[in-house]
Amino acid sequence: MLVTKNITKSVRAIVDNDLSFQDALQRDYCNLSAMARIIKPSIDAIAGTNVSMESIVTALKRAKREYKLPYTSVEPIVAGSKISLKTDVAKLSIAKSRKTVEKIAKPLAQQYDSFISVSESVNSVTLIFDQLILEKMKNLFDDDILEVEGNLAAIIVQSPEEIIKTPGCALIFYNQLARRHINIEDTVSCYTDTIMLVNMNDVAKAFNALTELITESRKSLSKTKTKAK
Repeated sequence: MLVTKNITKSVRAIVDNDLSFQDALQRDYCNLSAMARIIKPSIDAIAGTNVSMESIVTALKRAKREYKLPYTSVEPIVAGSKISLKTDVAKLSIAKSRKTVEKIAKPLAQQYDSFISVSESVNSVTLIFDQLILEKMKNLFDDDILEVEGNLAAIIVQSPEEIIKTPGCALIFYNQLARRHINIEDTVSCYTDTIMLVNMNDVAKAFNALTELITESRKSLSKTKTKAK
């Protein structure tokens, strides 16, 4: 029994670290035997023995139940979302202190329309804004800069208010980009908006991926409503 539990735990750990496996289990298009063959060398290495294919397939069947997305609650929110895009964006992270927090107020007030997001953590503040004012912002904060990055685009997904209390929504947006190997340079959530920063080279692919997700959710929801009638 202990061996079975360890195999199940190992399989879950491998699936947790591979979005393609998660996607296959979520959408129910995977061949469990084929997936078992792929991960068997890793399972054998972890277990220190030759684990049977049957044991791995059984563990995958158990894991499959955990990767079912709650579409009944999430799909209407995804379907009700809208996407807007802001290109030529820059990101600046600065060390948080009384001095830097006070400095932020001036450009934020003077060039309010240029800012997309200002987020604060324990030790830093991240500013996302129009790249046109990047040099001015760099000069303002000078030695307090932790990270600076330009040539970005901000994809803003505006969702219904229900997203605030519904788990799993933002993850669906993130997974949609991760499955297409698009790196999210930074992300922030503000009320009903989910903001994702991507490199300008990836913006078309990212925008299309999220548009496809929302479109498919709307079609699926429409079919469900039609069947209900």
